[in-house]
Amino acid sequence: QVQLVESGGDLVQPGGSLRLSCAASGLTFSMFAMNWYRQAPGKERELVAAITSTGRSTDYADSVKGRFTISRDNAIDTVYLQMNSLKSDDTAVYYCNAQGQRGYRGLNYWGQGTQVTVSS
Repeated sequence: QVQLVESGGDLVQPGGSLRLSCAASGLTFSMFAMNWYRQAPGKERELVAAITSTGRSTDYADSVKGRFTISRDNAIDTVYLQMNSLKSDDTAVYYCNAQGQRGYRGLNYWGQGTQVTVSS
């Protein structure tokens, strides 16, 4: 059974930092590209950051470039999202997503989400 378990969400003041983690199990982690999405109240889910299966390439939404960093550790099947200079607009539920690559193409898994609230 595939599980993606996010952690690290919290209430933080504007300008603060958080690091989200997503621990994967039940899948061949190194064969999956990993993404972080977020969904704010009343808005559609949006892609925030992406990292390839090897970790060699990353991509970011324009709204978070220069502030967020995605990384992964294939030795412990975990992906991270370091979030700095947080703004109130970053308030959302953050979701971890795994997309199968090569022989695992078509497989797509989601975590349950972790709440990030940026407020003074």
